[in-house]
Amino acid sequence: MNMLQILQPEGWMRPRGYSNGIAASGRTVCVSGMIGWDAQGQFHTDDFAGQVRQALQNVVDVLAEANARPEHIVRMTWYVTDKKEYIAAYKEIGIAYRELIGQHYPTMTAVQVTALIEDRAKVEIEVTAIVPE
Repeated sequence: MNMLQILQPEGWMRPRGYSNGIAASGRTVCVSGMIGWDAQGQFHTDDFAGQVRQALQNVVDVLAEANARPEHIVRMTWYVTDKKEYIAAYKEIGIAYRELIGQHYPTMTAVQVTALIEDRAKVEIEVTAIVPE
């Protein structure tokens, strides 16, 4: 049985778009950092939000291999190459996120990095999911 509990300390401001903490039990599924290329390693856009959409789709596809769904995600880490570009794309990112992940907001960390290994990549997203056993 999967047990997922959102951790929201009393009196804390509710975070927007993520959770402060999650306690969960079940089978752990770890997904490597996914970037904005397709299954054949081809980029179709240099648009930041477009790469986020593809990276999220890649996450969903890998999760499906473990019979996991987006609502099983308990942790996301986003690596972005340009903080300002990320912030400017919030609206489009939100649309893609809700379409692919839904109204589920796991714990999340986003950090700006100097570069990613793939030169065209603007974002890399890794996740941990806990799936019911």
